[in-house]
Amino acid sequence: MKKKGRKAAGAVTSPLIRRPIQRQFAIFLLPTFLCFCIGFLWPFIQGIYLSFNKFSTISNTSWVGFGNYVKAFQDDGFRHAFGFTAMVAVTSLVLINVLAFAVAFALTKSIRGSNLFRGVFFVPNLIGGIVLGYIWKTLINSVLPVSMSIQANYGFWGLIVVMCWQQIGYMMIIYIAGLQAVPEDMLEAAKIDGASGWKTLWHIILPNVMPSITICTFLSLTNGFKLYDQNLVLTNGAPVRRGVGMTEMLALNIANNFTTANQRGVAQAKAVLFFILVTTIALVQLRLTRSKEVQQ
Repeated sequence: MKKKGRKAAGAVTSPLIRRPIQRQFAIFLLPTFLCFCIGFLWPFIQGIYLSFNKFSTISNTSWVGFGNYVKAFQDDGFRHAFGFTAMVAVTSLVLINVLAFAVAFALTKSIRGSNLFRGVFFVPNLIGGIVLGYIWKTLINSVLPVSMSIQANYGFWGLIVVMCWQQIGYMMIIYIAGLQAVPEDMLEAAKIDGASGWKTLWHIILPNVMPSITICTFLSLTNGFKLYDQNLVLTNGAPVRRGVGMTEMLALNIANNFTTANQRGVAQAKAVLFFILVTTIALVQLRLTRSKEVQQ
């Protein structure tokens, strides 16, 4: 059986098999590449071009240069949305990852019904953001003495609760995979050496789970900055003070700005800035967390 397996593996990797695939790979790649260009690349390039124009439709444009970007930076609502989004993203980043790791760590122990608990924790991730927002809006407003649309602090923590409830289960699955990959011999060696549970966690488990931490940090951070649907349903940016939505996040601010007359170019400029912001933060975060993996 071993010889047959080796022969089969050798046949798959043989030049006679690989050469025709290498010659015709463009045929298989072309449909996907065309879909990528039509669905992402061309709209992205067109969006950058429109950010330098005043327009009502994509065929009715007038060049204004960097004027849209100047107006975007001068917009108090956009600056406030950036600060509010940063607070939501950072707070949710910490809570989601700490709680998800704690749940994953508990469920990798010998607990009866751990598979059932994993499924229960994962289910909220399957619910759409709009539906999830309406459910939690009803629940939270029925408990709070004041509506989230009236008190900005309640709106902030309402968003945090919804994000945590939806994403903890997904991050938990990733952390469970990382915890199960920790070498048993390292854990046994630490136990024999008399290492405490905290030292084992800090010096053995966490370094080996760093790839999972990198993935979960990236996902939770970018999801926090890109949040739109729950923000729309829970508060829709309310309360509004001096024309600025106190709980309006960046994505919602851009969408609301785009529906305002003669502001579509400014909204498009905000969208480009939003893309640069999220991309920069994500790349910095990946570099920092991956450097920890290398060091470990």
